Amino acid sequence: MSRRSSLTARLTLLFATASSLVLLALGLVIGSAMERHFEEQDIDTLGGKLELISHAIDQLRGTGEGTPLPQALAQAFVGHHELAILVLDADRQTVFSAGDARFPVMAPIASTAEATATPFVWSQGETQYRALATRIADPAHPGQQLIVAVAIDIAHHTQFMASFSRTLWLFMLGAALVSGLLGWFAARRGLASLQQVARQTATVTANKLDFRLAEDTVPTELSELVRSLNDMLARLEDAFQRLSDFSSDLAHELRTPISNLMTQTHVALSRARDAEDYRDILASNAEEFERMARMVSDMLFLAKSDNGLVIPNRQVVDLGAEVAALFEFYDALAEDKGVTLTQDGAVSVSGDPLMLRRALSNLLSNAVRHASADSLVRVRLDETADGARIRVENHGETLPAETLPRFFERFYRADPSRHHTSEGAGLGLAITRSIIVAHGGSIAVESRDGVTAFEITLPCA
Repeated sequence: MSRRSSLTARLTLLFATASSLVLLALGLVIGSAMERHFEEQDIDTLGGKLELISHAIDQLRGTGEGTPLPQALAQAFVGHHELAILVLDADRQTVFSAGDARFPVMAPIASTAEATATPFVWSQGETQYRALATRIADPAHPGQQLIVAVAIDIAHHTQFMASFSRTLWLFMLGAALVSGLLGWFAARRGLASLQQVARQTATVTANKLDFRLAEDTVPTELSELVRSLNDMLARLEDAFQRLSDFSSDLAHELRTPISNLMTQTHVALSRARDAEDYRDILASNAEEFERMARMVSDMLFLAKSDNGLVIPNRQVVDLGAEVAALFEFYDALAEDKGVTLTQDGAVSVSGDPLMLRRALSNLLSNAVRHASADSLVRVRLDETADGARIRVENHGETLPAETLPRFFERFYRADPSRHHTSEGAGLGLAITRSIIVAHGGSIAVESRDGVTAFEITLPCA
């Protein structure tokens, strides 16, 4: 596994690399400009010397005197020891030469055109020369031309450029080190806010989930990160609180049946009893075990729904037929309370028949159980623009508005005094909501003027 580098190291390296590249580019531009300047300066100097030679030849031709050309050129260049001069006649024979430079035999001298000064460079040992060559009319032989070349030693220029290059590389090395140090310092200072956020979040524990980071104390670039962390802490706090409440409610719900089982068992063991008494005790214990089994099954179902409830068998479901079948099941319970069950309309949806039947059964059970004696429980089925609508109404006490949003919480009861084993564990409406949400629908409750209604909306088949 590769070793991870720190963000500070990356920023430092990036800063040093960028600074070095900029300095290198600047040095190359300056070096290139200096070389061009030296070249132009040398060519300008050499051009002036060619003009001086041309002027000396013109004077010799104008006077008509018999002064030899070599003597005239030697007199013209007295004191110019830094120059190297070569004059060739039309047969490429040397007419005049001066200086230590040995002009190359196959140099551009031989191919230079008339009135054109051709520059060229060559090396002689450790010395480098720059030369300029041209053609001038021969005063001693009319109709013929002399090839004139003048050269200058540019060793001082090359030495200067070599020294400049060494200085540039040494400066770049020092600049890279200084840039790296400055980059490290800047990165450390720039990441100080991030380190502060890390220190603050390190103090968050299960007992301090209400802690929030201050967005106004961090740079703008970190505001989004701090906002995301605060949102995450809010979600964790909410989930942890719901988990704590769920654990407390679960322990409270399991305490009653376990306490009943322990009490009945201790009573049964306190003295010898006949078979009939033991049978009654076991039957009572079986009821408690069934209640606990239902509670565990419901909790497993809700745990599954929290992690994405899967609908294993989706098909077209006739909700009208499902409600009619449930009416037959609850008819005896409704008759005992004098409650009349009525159904209006019919609608079909796409979903799992068993899961939807369980959701409707929970609503009907809740409606019949809390309906007033000699009242009406009505189920209305119709199709709206939003989808299939199922409305379950019962007449009874008007429930406080502040309790309605909590109806679908686990183990919640609007009236805590209704805590009997026959009424379940308070998970039915939570399971109903999970089923409806898994089918892509929604559920709501309202209570006014003695009528409590649960309304479900599901996508139509």
